[in-house]
Amino acid sequence: MSKDHDLDEDVFDEDEDEFDHFVAAQDTVHNTVVAELTAGRKKTHWMWFVFPVLTGIGESPMAMFYSLRDADEARAYLAHPLLGPRLTDCMHLLLDHRGTDPVTIMGETDAYKLRACATLFEHAAPTSPVFATVLDEMFSGQRCNKTLRILRRPASDDLFV
Repeated sequence: MSKDHDLDEDVFDEDEDEFDHFVAAQDTVHNTVVAELTAGRKKTHWMWFVFPVLTGIGESPMAMFYSLRDADEARAYLAHPLLGPRLTDCMHLLLDHRGTDPVTIMGETDAYKLRACATLFEHAAPTSPVFATVLDEMFSGQRCNKTLRILRRPASDDLFV
């Protein structure tokens, strides 16, 4: 397991079941995810619950169901004893393919979601370098502008409250 999820375990509190739907979904495909990322080619459908993004990035029911509200929820996700290590481990698997266009690995839509995910978690956990490394190495340092705009939006402007 990766140690890039070095957030204070206190961030992850008694709301453990807040992420049960992520755990349940990942448990059914985790070995497939690891195999596909190791091979450098995503072939099946698991993006929403392996590389979560902010609410407002995706519009489909699946995207909304697996989205995170804000940076605080992203920190709690990263502090989860199973989800945090899985996310950072998957990011490291992607870095094994430095020099390969993320669109080749993920497809165009999922490469966008990957950039949105890495941008969110870089913001939420600046002491965890893997997210910035993925952005720098795989996306030429480009962050997801839509994610950054949503993160800057005042809570009073949040349409989902």
